[in-house]
Amino acid sequence: MVELQRSGCDDALDVHFSKARTESLGDVCLQISRHGQEDGKPEKEAVPPVQVAGRLFFLDLGNQQQTTIPSEVFCLGDLEELHLEGNLIESIPGEIHRLKNVKVLYLNKNNIQAICEELGELKCLQSLDLSSNPLSHNSLHVISKLQALRQLRLYDVNLDEFPVQICKCLHHVELLGLSGNQLRCLPKEIVNLRKLREIYLQKNIFESFPIELCHLLNLEIIDLEQNLVSFIPEEVASLINLVKLFLAHNNLSSVPDMLHHCQKLSVLDLSNNLLHRLPPSFKEFTEMSELGLSGNSLEKFPRQICHWPSLCLIYLKNTGLQVLPASFAKLTEMKILDLSENQFDAFPKQICPMSNLEVLSLDDNQICKNLKELHLENNCVECLPPSIGLLTHLEILNCHNNLLQELPDSICQLQGLQELLVQNNQLFQLPGNLDSLQKLQLVLLDGNPMMDPPIEVCNQGKLAIWKYLKEKREQNLKATKIQAWWRGLMVRKGCGTFAELQKLMKKGKKEKKEKEKGKEKPGKGAKGKKK
Repeated sequence: MVELQRSGCDDALDVHFSKARTESLGDVCLQISRHGQEDGKPEKEAVPPVQVAGRLFFLDLGNQQQTTIPSEVFCLGDLEELHLEGNLIESIPGEIHRLKNVKVLYLNKNNIQAICEELGELKCLQSLDLSSNPLSHNSLHVISKLQALRQLRLYDVNLDEFPVQICKCLHHVELLGLSGNQLRCLPKEIVNLRKLREIYLQKNIFESFPIELCHLLNLEIIDLEQNLVSFIPEEVASLINLVKLFLAHNNLSSVPDMLHHCQKLSVLDLSNNLLHRLPPSFKEFTEMSELGLSGNSLEKFPRQICHWPSLCLIYLKNTGLQVLPASFAKLTEMKILDLSENQFDAFPKQICPMSNLEVLSLDDNQICKNLKELHLENNCVECLPPSIGLLTHLEILNCHNNLLQELPDSICQLQGLQELLVQNNQLFQLPGNLDSLQKLQLVLLDGNPMMDPPIEVCNQGKLAIWKYLKEKREQNLKATKIQAWWRGLMVRKGCGTFAELQKLMKKGKKEKKEKEKGKEKPGKGAKGKKK
């Protein structure tokens, strides 16, 4: 199932940042050779020599078991983006200050314990990732010197408080990633980060929505999933630029009515909380496109949702719902709808007008499959699922003008089927027991490249088709009996068991092929000599 979208450059603990760069100022030749890899035993501290021709702007040494940053790297004065993530680096050497032009530095997933003072001299650095390192919190003050920084990621570094000094000095930060730590609150000084647009606080131990965030009016994305949040202050209404809000897996029993002032909100995930209803004012969210409410014990379907014309994705899994309101049919832009693990006892007819629907989940409900008519005409359907045989009450199956190449054998289980309309598809044969459908009155097959039965038989109508299928079964049965008789005869004559006979037959065929290949080889050789 598709998850609610977080951000184009950050997704909780997994960082997805584009590594593509354009090297427009000269040709670059980078050659890194490995030493000490003979006999499959690499040296522990093998330093790869770096040879550079031209000007190098991008270098990726990530996930290469490096234990140190190669000293040659510090000679690359034009370097702007350096990736060293996923290595075994334990310290950042003081020579790092030589990379005066570096703008992007990834050091996540290493064994770095302390941040050297020289890192603070990288005045052009705009994006820094130190996630998943056993950092000493006493060395984090160095980051406050990086005043050009716009993106800072400190995921999984066991922070129990965010350094005040960083808040006081880094006025240009737009993205702050602090997920996977032990934070209970944010310092009041965080209000200095006035340009902050995205903050990721997933998997911490916040018990309430940090009110300090309500003063950061440029915030567009807030991720507080998997915390202990039980309260959202009304001051959240001041976040007029908020676009995405993630609060799944918390302890929320209510959502403030004032949230509706965040008119730009388009993605809201409140899944797995303690909610029973949504505020009436939520109908004013005209920009809402994605909503998660799964895992809440809703008393009834929140009708406010039906006022959101742009809604295209909604998760309502395991919410105790039994029916949908008639107004739900207005959501014609719906593409993904999850209604699984609920109490529906019939297929919700309100879904039928949703012509843009791509994914529908209704599993683990109490729906009796009493569907009588199924119309799939004029689409691009390439196959019917075997589970169609479970629609035992089906009377009309209309699939004309599609791309069907075959009909599943399970269609023969539809003993109530009266009309089968499959004209203008790509069918070339019919299930062998289709004539077992005694109630089937109308079969339309024109416009298909039929071979079994042949097209001329199909053109004669149902009776001719039924006769053909019956005769074919009788012929197959007769051939099976003859084959069984022959097998028995061979065994009685002492030629061995049937399995042994099969081995002999296969051996004979194999020897025959090898002889034929042997005859072909001299010809090929002669041809080769002529050339």
